[in-house]
Amino acid sequence: MDCRARLYKKTAHYLTAGCLLALTAQAYGVDDGASQAIRQSFAAQPSACTPALAAAELQVPGLLHELYARQAFIPLWQEPSRRAALLHELEQLADDGLDPGEYRLDSLRAPLPKNLQQRACADLLISHSYLQALQHLARGRVAQEPIEPFWRAPDSLSPTPRPSVLGLAWQGLDDLPAAFATARPALRQYQELRRAYAERRRQPLGEWPAIPGGRLLRPDMHDARVPLLVARLAAEGYMDERPAAASDHYDTALVAAVERFQTRHGLQADAVIGPDSLTALNTSAAARLEQLRVNLERWRWLAGDIEAETLLVNIAGGQLGYYRDHQLLWQGRAQVGRPARQTPQLKSLVSRLTLNPTWTVPPTIMREDKLPEIRRDLGYLQRQQLRVLDRDGKPLDPAKVDWHKPGTIILRQDAGPHNPLGQLVIRFANPFSVYLHDTPSQHLFSKSPRAFSSGCVRIEGIVELLDTLLPADDCAEIARLLASGKTTEFPMRERLPIVLAYWTAGVNADGELILHNDLYARDRKLLAALRGNTY
Repeated sequence: MDCRARLYKKTAHYLTAGCLLALTAQAYGVDDGASQAIRQSFAAQPSACTPALAAAELQVPGLLHELYARQAFIPLWQEPSRRAALLHELEQLADDGLDPGEYRLDSLRAPLPKNLQQRACADLLISHSYLQALQHLARGRVAQEPIEPFWRAPDSLSPTPRPSVLGLAWQGLDDLPAAFATARPALRQYQELRRAYAERRRQPLGEWPAIPGGRLLRPDMHDARVPLLVARLAAEGYMDERPAAASDHYDTALVAAVERFQTRHGLQADAVIGPDSLTALNTSAAARLEQLRVNLERWRWLAGDIEAETLLVNIAGGQLGYYRDHQLLWQGRAQVGRPARQTPQLKSLVSRLTLNPTWTVPPTIMREDKLPEIRRDLGYLQRQQLRVLDRDGKPLDPAKVDWHKPGTIILRQDAGPHNPLGQLVIRFANPFSVYLHDTPSQHLFSKSPRAFSSGCVRIEGIVELLDTLLPADDCAEIARLLASGKTTEFPMRERLPIVLAYWTAGVNADGELILHNDLYARDRKLLAALRGNTY
């Protein structure tokens, strides 16, 4: 195509667009004066529409300006049916844990002013609420990084990024329900948690008695708190209420109810009422509702990071899931970092497996755990099967090391049944030196919550995961290499996205709402941000 043909085609495109916009303007009864008032509002900022709109919102270029520029600056909300449709969509945001009041619904309910400039400002204000709502729904109400930092590997960006807010806004002018549905995360986890939140927020908030602390409550015990425990569980339908003067015996019916409660709250279902179960029992219905709300925000933050095939670690829940085509194919329990050494949130790409790994003690564990033990007793090294090496990997005599100033020594444990990394490590680039790995501490998987590590993630059945993750011939080769006992690096044929993130509420495969205690005490800070007025 020559230059004249391209110019003709481009001119025809703009003439067509101009005609369509003119027809739209005529359909809505908009004259050139209304469009001119919109233009002047941007040209005259910051004073044109204050105090309704901040000067920053009228900047050129800016989202609001770009929205109108593409529409030839015609007013967008003159038609009552379009305003009514937007009002309906904004009201539905309450089910997403967002506050519809933030989007100035009064401006949609009130008749448009007759004054031309005031009418232009009202139109701009509605458009600002429209863009703001799409932004919040698609990306999150508050910025993630200052509240819960999340590291992303530069090469791990999703190949199918979510639509831009402006793209959604332009297309949505003709179909507002579709725009909001597209902005809202389509992930099953978000949609089901949203349904659970919507159902709960429409119900009266339950009330139940607080259960005092004290000795562990175990089955078959007699304790004055048992009637309170019964009343608490009955309030949420875990069992039938009993008379006020009921027995203080912790009987079999109560055991079954407690186990159901513990399962639904991500706790060890052993019917023992200890500190974690007591915390869950004494959390109010209002606090649980807000817990769902903050987790909806976390899904909005990360919706663009969850790809069709993903390894997904829920740190708060102590679980790993493998998804293909967004369907859960494998799930296993995980041990994560204890509160003092938290597992970081991140997205990366699995690049290789280490079979029969050696373990090089990380600097933090060396400094805080190993050195104090070695200084107390040099025999600790032999009992833990730790070799002492210099920076070049050459063996050192432990008796000749100044353990109060050890310098750049390395502590390493050879592969074997007592190695903390077990038989297998799943590696992915990150600045925290964390990875997924096997562990000889299998008994800890039966506990809950499972916060026992120094930041890495231990996976139950990690070798069995490979049968789902990899082709059969790769699995056969890995089995052979594992049997050899030799340390081997096994590269992945295709790098696999992995996400480590933090959710304290979710819906399981059976459609049941699962609520976890806030392991790292993060919910309160996020809730405070959601209640603020920052944007």
